[in-house]
Order: sequence, then structure tokens, then C-alpha cells
Amino acid sequence: MHCLIIYSMKITDDLLRKYNVPVPRYTSYPPANHFKDTFREADFIELLEKSNTAKPENIAFYIHIPFCKRICFYCGCNSCPIGNGSLVTPYIDALLKEIKIAGQYIDKKRVVSQVHYGGGTPNSIAFSYLKKINDYLFSEYSFIKDPEIAVECDPANLDLKYIDDLLSTGFNRISLGVQDFNKDVLRKVNRKPPEISPYEFLKYIKSVNGNTGVNFDFIYGLPGQSVESFAHTMRRAAEIRPDRLVTFSYAHVPWIKKHQLILEKRGLPSVKEKTEMFVAAYDTLINSGYKPIGLDHFVLPSDELYIALASGRLHRNFQGYCTRKTTGQVYAFGVTAISQLANGYSQNKKEINDYLSCIDAGRLPVEKGYVLSAPQQLAKSVITEVMCNKRVSLSEVASEHKTSVSAVRQAVRKDEKLLLELEKDGLITYTSDEIKVTETGSFFIRNVAASLDKEYREAVQTYSKPV
Repeated sequence: MHCLIIYSMKITDDLLRKYNVPVPRYTSYPPANHFKDTFREADFIELLEKSNTAKPENIAFYIHIPFCKRICFYCGCNSCPIGNGSLVTPYIDALLKEIKIAGQYIDKKRVVSQVHYGGGTPNSIAFSYLKKINDYLFSEYSFIKDPEIAVECDPANLDLKYIDDLLSTGFNRISLGVQDFNKDVLRKVNRKPPEISPYEFLKYIKSVNGNTGVNFDFIYGLPGQSVESFAHTMRRAAEIRPDRLVTFSYAHVPWIKKHQLILEKRGLPSVKEKTEMFVAAYDTLINSGYKPIGLDHFVLPSDELYIALASGRLHRNFQGYCTRKTTGQVYAFGVTAISQLANGYSQNKKEINDYLSCIDAGRLPVEKGYVLSAPQQLAKSVITEVMCNKRVSLSEVASEHKTSVSAVRQAVRKDEKLLLELEKDGLITYTSDEIKVTETGSFFIRNVAASLDKEYREAVQTYSKPV
């Protein structure tokens, strides 16, 4: 039997066959495919008003910039070609108007701890647009000391002047979507290689402001990648030494993103090869001094995410992992953006023209959403703890929510037979109160979370597979 070993992580062929089934990513609970079309603007306004007296008290803003200079064939994000750029100005104007409309229902005495720009490709548009949004947020809201102001960037569309501009207007975390150092792999997935190397970007950013955080994002499971080539990419990345490295597993969902069918013709790695890529990346990064965080993040030991994990205070939202300091309810703006509030979720219109029409009419552009029941609030906390801190204590969740352990047990799917099977397979250890994810279990953490989800039903055309 084939077996891959990294320290105490053991991923066998039997485990892959058993657990490589479609499961949610659990960036939200319940997942976005549960959101209801019957959710309306009035429901969202009620969630906004209730959020002012709920926890977490802080505000986190997400700004969605959907435009891209070109669409990468692996892309599963909500993005669109920028074309001649004629939509950019009306879109940014509408986005600012949306912030103002929603702001009527947000208590301005609360403080902002995080702002995140995602896409799409935020740096596909002129910096002046990002500055305009930041200036408005800084003028209207109070911020904590040292908030996280983050932006995702495609290094192919980035130069040193743009970096200067970002740093000058408050951005203090820059995520570079490197994806792979191999230019042949980038060509196969329709991604343009950068003119300036990631090493030069990192060196320059740190020379301007040494406190600016830098992420390098990679994807494994793409055409043209091999175990050897991806291991080489990870060795190069570790030598460059960014603060954080992310190794995303390519999510193949062609029933949602039709352009991904192109990659099937170009040859996707097998499940076994893809697993070995993860193993090689994990091994390389751990040996290079990085610490694993959650599903796919690796950070330096001094990073605040590792410090938060060590104290059991790591958190997560649609934008990624964060600390309790920067954790806030997420108020999201722009087409397809999802607000993650204490009592529920609201997703914006998915088509730009529909989004613009709603804003022009002075309405919040609600497409669908979800209001959490009290038991779902408990299940959300349980699954979030598993996904972030790799352990959960039912009594601690009960204490946090000022309820009984019995109520928490009833809110989740605590199947003793299933838990025993997960433990037998080496994915968890558990007692009547606590579940801990093992190092091997980290690779299948989505499966562990799904085992606690009362509403989870395996559906091939709904979720991606872990591998």
C-alpha cells in the first residue's frame, strides 16, 4: 500500500479513496449554497441593525473588485474581463454609494479592525480608485491601532510605483498571487508571468516599510505541474522568505466555472499526484521553518497567526485566517460580495448591470442571504473552532454562548459511530467534550467539519473535493 509520511502525517491511498468526497470549504456556516432567494433587502437591513449590538463588536470591510486583465482558466472567483475599462468608474461610484447606503445602519461608534480588497484583481484598476475608497472609509469610521488593510495583487499587473501608492495610503498587507514559478504552467492556465520577480517585490516592499506583511499565494493541481516541479517552487518560495505562504488546492468545479473545462483538455494531475504535491510542499515548508495554519497556510513562527493558533484564538472568514484582534463582522461591498454578520449572511447581485441598477435606485443590491437560527449559531461556532484551531470543546462553546452543553450537542451531528471511525483512521482524537484534529487529519479537516454538520449531504455538483 502506497503511503506518504511527513513527520506524523500519514496519507494512505485508502484514506484518499474514503475521504476524497465533495465537502464544503466552510468559509461560512452554513455554506453559501444554502443561502435563500427569498432573503430580501429588508432582511439584510434587519441583520445590519442587529449587528451593532452583537459580537464580534469590531467592523471588517470587504471590497470586491471583479475586474481582471485576463481570466485564468483555473479561476473559481467572481471575476470578469476589464475590457476597455468603461465599467470601472461607474462601478466604483456605485460601490461607494453602496457603502454610504449600508452605513446608515452601522453604528459609527464601533471601530474598524480590517479592510480587505479582493477580486477579481484589485490592482487591475488604477490606484486612484482604491485610494478614493480608502479615503472615504478613513474619513467616516474610526479604526483600531494598527488595523489590517490588505489587498490581493496579480504580480503580472504590478510595478514598484503601484506598490509605493499602496503603502502610502495605508495598505499594510499585500498578497501576491504567484500561483507557480514555472512559466509553462502559467501559460497553460492563461496567466501572464510577472515582469518583476516576487523576490524583488518582497525586497522592495520590506525596504519601504519593514512592517508590511507579504503573502505569496500558490495553487497546486494545475496542468503541467509535477511533484518535482511544485517542490522546486516551494523551495524557491521558502528561500525568498515571505511572511506567509498559501498553497491552495485547485478546486475543479466546471459545472460552475465553464472555462475550467479547458484545463481538462490540458491534463489535470491525478488525485495521487496532487496529494504528493501537497506533501512535498508541506515537508519543504516545515523543514524551512514555517508553521502550518489551518487548511493551507504556512507562516513564520513570529507571525501573529501562529501566535493566535498557539493560544487557540485563530479566526477565519471568506477572506482567510485572522486574529481575534482583527476579527470583525464582515460588511462586504461590490458585485457578488457576501456580508458575514453575527446573525446571518447577505450576498449581493451577481451581474454587474443588476448591481448598478439597484444602487442607482438607492437600494442595497441583495441577491440572496440567510438568517441563522440559534442552533445554527452554535454549530457555526463548533465548526469554526475545528477549521481554525483544530480543536473544539463543547463546554467552551456552551460557555461562550451562555447555553448548555446539551444544546450544543443537539446543534451538531455528534455521531459516536462516525467519530469512532474518524479516530480509528487517525484523523481525530475525542472525548465526550473535546475533539482534536491530528496532523494527518489536518489534510482532511473539511471532512472532520462535515462530520459535525447536521445539514451536510454529499452532493457531487455542489461542493469541490478536498484533493
